[in-house]
Order: sequence, then C-alpha cells, then structure tokens
Amino acid sequence: MNLKKSTGLLIAIAVSLTLTGCAAGTSNSAGTMLDKLGKSETSLTLLGWPGYAEDGSNDPKVDWVTPFEKDTGCQVTFKPYGTSDEALSLFKTGQYDAIAASGDATLRLVAGGYVQPLNTSLIPSYSKVYDFLKNRAWNTVDSKTYGVPHGYGANLLMYNTKVVKPAPTSWSVVFDGASAYKGKVTAYDSPIYIADAALYLMKHNPDLGITNPYALDATQLAAAVTLLKAQRANVGEYWSDYLKSIQSFETGNSVVGTTWQVIKNSMSTKATVDAVLPSEGATGWSDSWMISSTSKHVNCAYKWLDYIDSPKANAAATEYFGEAPVTSDACQYASDKNFCATYHAGDAAYAAKIWYWTTPISACLDGRKDVKCTDYSAWTKAWQEIKG
Repeated sequence: MNLKKSTGLLIAIAVSLTLTGCAAGTSNSAGTMLDKLGKSETSLTLLGWPGYAEDGSNDPKVDWVTPFEKDTGCQVTFKPYGTSDEALSLFKTGQYDAIAASGDATLRLVAGGYVQPLNTSLIPSYSKVYDFLKNRAWNTVDSKTYGVPHGYGANLLMYNTKVVKPAPTSWSVVFDGASAYKGKVTAYDSPIYIADAALYLMKHNPDLGITNPYALDATQLAAAVTLLKAQRANVGEYWSDYLKSIQSFETGNSVVGTTWQVIKNSMSTKATVDAVLPSEGATGWSDSWMISSTSKHVNCAYKWLDYIDSPKANAAATEYFGEAPVTSDACQYASDKNFCATYHAGDAAYAAKIWYWTTPISACLDGRKDVKCTDYSAWTKAWQEIKG
C-alpha cells in the first residue's frame, strides 16, 4: 500500500499513448465521462470473480442479483472467471458491460482503452466508501476514477500449527526458511506473486532499493526471480483455486504458504491451521467494478456499480466471498456479527500494511524517472521461468 496519489499522473503518462476512442451512442469512449444517466436498458452482462454476482442459482439462499433486477429492470447475465489474465481476454471481446477486476488487471484495461472513466456523482453509494480505497493507483489514472471498490483483503500466511513451529511471524518461513518444509510449501499461482517476493526483499535486503513491490527495475526483478526460483524447489503446489488450497491444507499436502481469510474460515474444524499478517506486511487486493468503454447498457452498468456499493448488497457480496466490505454501513447487514471485525473492515492501520495488487508498468510506480521499470509482460515471462 502507501502508494502516493501523484502516481496517477505517472501511470497516465504510461497509458495515455495507448488509450483508444470508441463509438458514440449508447457506449462511451475511454477518454470521456458520462454526464447524466438515461433510461435503464433491459439487460446487463457482468464479468467477475466467482461469487461476485449471485442470483440464487448456486444457492437459493444466496441472491443479491434478483433484488437489483426487480428494482431496475436490468436483467443480469454473469460470467465468472478464474484468473486476471482470463478476465482480460474475455473482456477484450466486448461482450461484457462491466467487470470486477483486481489490481493486476485494472491498469491493463485502462491502457487498452477497454474501460471508461466514471462520473462518481452518478454513483451515490460511492460517497460512503472508505477513503483509503479511493483515488488509488489501481483504480485512478490522471485524477480520473475508472473503478469503484467491491471488497478488499490481504494475502495472509497460513500454517499447520502442529507442524510449523514456532508459530511464524515472518514470510521468511516460505522464502529463506522454506527448506524446512520442502515439498509442503504452497504459493499463489500468478505472475503478480512476484510482488510477494519483492515485498520480502524490500524488508530484508534494503540495498536493492525496493520501495514499492510493483515497481521493479531489471536488477530488482532479477533478485525477486532468484528468490522465487530458490523457493520453487520447496513448493509442493501452486494454487489459484481457493477450494484446492483448502483441500491441500486439510489433507496435509501443504503446511505453510499464502492464503486468504476465506480459506482459513472455510477449513474443517478438525484442521489445525492458523493465519497471520506477517511483520513485513502483505500483498492483497482491492477489486474494482469498471464499465466497458463500448457498453451497450451503460445506464444499467452505472446502476449496478451504485447497487453493489450500497450497504446491504455489499455486505451480502463480500461476506459470501470472504473479504472486507468497502463501507462501514455494510457491517450492520452481515449475518455474522463478527464479520467486519474478522476481516478488519475499515481498519485503516491494518489496511496500511497491505500493498494492493497493482499492474506493473514501465513508468515506475515509486516515482523514479531515471530508470525503466519492468512491466507485466516481463513479469509473466519471469513467472514462466520460475515455474519451469
């Protein structure tokens, strides 16, 4: 976290050359902003992480889409995706009006001209969103807001309390000390995981000069890759499906590694695991709903963005998925009275320890202008080398 608001301008320099215009009419070009809402259309196509738009078809008791449809007349079609790279490929087709994107995808969407800047005055619920989630490098470019928050959370360290002793307080247990649990270390399967290694190096190898784990020059990236290649020898499983991560810890195939709070909460009561936010802090996510620059149902899309940040809907969506809501007003609607406390909702001090996923770009996000930083394509290539 701790990204300066001024980085929005730096990002804009990097992406402005690639922003493209789109047709007028019911759609909105990537460089312009809607000034007022019109009559709602009758349909809306959404793309998001599984569980972000439940309509009761998976579980009749879990449904916050139907009330939206009845209230607005916008009939929702939702498609879930499994990774940010998959989300980007799907959204490029132009078949979706809005997307819930993580920070490792948002700037790529902006740079490609796939999403439009938002007029937040047309999204009343946005005013109640926690300030520390607004105007951030992953949702704001050149002072223009491109996404409204859905929920947020940290990538925690989970460990088997019977096997991993003493209880770890540092990420060193999965990096420099990983050999003690060879074959049973687990890590998130994505190029953005390179930032976890960079964060560790930022705290333990200050001579590298890393001040932002998403702003790595060639030398700093090489150091992170070296660390991750060493870790690779001890990793038994990389995961992107959280259900598989749950199974891996419950069977004992994994005993220590990256996790989400929802994974910890979903473990069997017989599982001997715990999860902590290590001393170095952690990477994490603050997902954003963004509207396609070629949306044919832009009025319904705006209404969805307003709805998903409204207290009752946001409580339902974030509690179901397992992440913190984006407004304190949502807490009163959670079915679990301890929900907001469990996820540290609104805790600015806790949030300040999280470095939210942000797409690496060549214009260094830490403000350096004397070097060129490595972009996401370089991270993708490096990740392939790490996994072999």
